[in-house]
Amino acid sequence: MSLIIGLGNIGQEYEGTRHNIGFEIVDVIADTLSTTFGPGDGPFVVAEGRHKGRKVVLIKPTTYMNRSGTAMRKALNRYKTDHRDSLVIYDDLNLDVGIIRLRPKGSAGGHNGIADIIEKLGTNEFPRMRFGIGSDFARGKQVDYVLSPFKKSDQPFLEEGMQKAHDAALSFVRDGISKTMNLYN
Repeated sequence: MSLIIGLGNIGQEYEGTRHNIGFEIVDVIADTLSTTFGPGDGPFVVAEGRHKGRKVVLIKPTTYMNRSGTAMRKALNRYKTDHRDSLVIYDDLNLDVGIIRLRPKGSAGGHNGIADIIEKLGTNEFPRMRFGIGSDFARGKQVDYVLSPFKKSDQPFLEEGMQKAHDAALSFVRDGISKTMNLYN
C-alpha cells in the first residue's frame, strides 16, 4: 500500500492558490482512480483506490500547511504504513512553474509544512515530490505570492507539470522512489 499526501491549506480562500498545488495533484489522481474524498480517521480527508493491483490512499490534511506533520503521522498510524511508503507532494519556490523533483529524503528547504512533518515523524527519510511554483515576487511578498493563483501565462507549464506529477505519483505506487526518480527527475 502507498500513501500519497498532498499538502495545502483548507478553506475556499486558499483554493486554486500556488500553495495548494499538492491538494490539486491528489485531486487529479483521485479522478484517475475513480474515487472521491471523504472524512478520514484523523485530521485529514481521504480517498482510497487501486492502481495496478496496489492499494493507494490519498490524503489531504485538514490542518493548515504548517501543521501537516500531525495529519501525516496519524494517517501513517491509521493505515499502518511505513513513512518510506508514502509520497508527500508540495509546492516549491525554488523551481520554475511545473517542474517536479523527487527525492527519497532531505531537509525542509525552508518549507514549513515539510519542517513540521520532519519534526512530528522524527525523521527526514520520507519520499517527496516538489512541484515548482516559480518565484516571481517582490522582496517581502513571498506570503502574498504563494497564496495567489497562478498567472494565465503559467497555465501551459502548470498543466504539463500536473500531468507529469500525476504520472510520477502513480509510478511511485508501482515502482518505488528510485525508479520513479530515474524516470521523472
